[in-house]
Amino acid sequence: MTSPSPTADRGAGPAVSVGDVTKTYGDRRAVDGVCLDVRRGEFFGLLGPNGAGKSTLVEIMEGLRKADSGSVTVFGESPWPRNTALLPRMGVQTQSSAFFVRQTVHEHLRTVAALFGAERAAVDATLDIVGLGGRHDVRVDDLSGGQRQRLAIASALVHGPELIFLDEPTASLDPEGRRALWEVLRDLKAEGRTIVYTTHHLDEAEALCDRVGILVAGRLVVTDEPQHLISTFGATSRMLVPLGRIDERKAASLPGVDAVTVQGGHLVLETRATGKVLAALDAVTGLDGVQTRTPSLEDVYLDITTRQNPQNPLASNNQEHQV
Repeated sequence: MTSPSPTADRGAGPAVSVGDVTKTYGDRRAVDGVCLDVRRGEFFGLLGPNGAGKSTLVEIMEGLRKADSGSVTVFGESPWPRNTALLPRMGVQTQSSAFFVRQTVHEHLRTVAALFGAERAAVDATLDIVGLGGRHDVRVDDLSGGQRQRLAIASALVHGPELIFLDEPTASLDPEGRRALWEVLRDLKAEGRTIVYTTHHLDEAEALCDRVGILVAGRLVVTDEPQHLISTFGATSRMLVPLGRIDERKAASLPGVDAVTVQGGHLVLETRATGKVLAALDAVTGLDGVQTRTPSLEDVYLDITTRQNPQNPLASNNQEHQV
């Protein structure tokens, strides 16, 4: 990628601004009054269950789909109707990326690069970045699913865009490929590029994203930094105590214990007061062999998405929890 790196200007307007956007298919509201700003230079993760509206919302941001109501701007301009002036500034990888399947990997990416006026040198550099440097002469239709995913990502990056949309980019990648892509994305972030990212891998969202937004049934119910979400929502820690050290009833009576279950060879104590429970356990049975599992973004995500209902205040005001 040979285009100059953009500078993350936090004082400038947002890279993407979404105002009260809705989109309905038949009697189902896929996107329901979403308001969101993605800051320039930010790595923003969009999370939610299948069918929550993530892909629809991202396609509206990209200018691939028209919202029924509300407003969307990208770098201050509307992406719809299809705004060709914005295309060189955006890179897009969708869940169903199209390929020139009868071309070789190198031919395919040269074609994509030419559409954006990117230099030929960017093709080789980008293929190396995504791990396809040794597959130049392989036809696209002979690639594995994971290799096609890498090529789709290369197609979104080859012209050095300022704003990159990646829709579940690691879905077909093995663990090694996922971690390699993490490093690519960290480098892009360090260059000041803005990344909008959907994923079902909560560990990578926690590791990579500056902020995340969680969509449930088309509504953006929370937007915050991952670590702040974890601390704010008070997800439970789990303590694993070897069976036989303390019985369930006595464990449940310890101060600060919210729930007790048996899993495998351990008694699992759930708590939001880790220090208090550890002190109580130490006094009763000691801490040898006790393991502590601290809460993660996945714990918070599951807590939020499983308790959503029309009466829940989280679902009734998508601005209240934004930071």
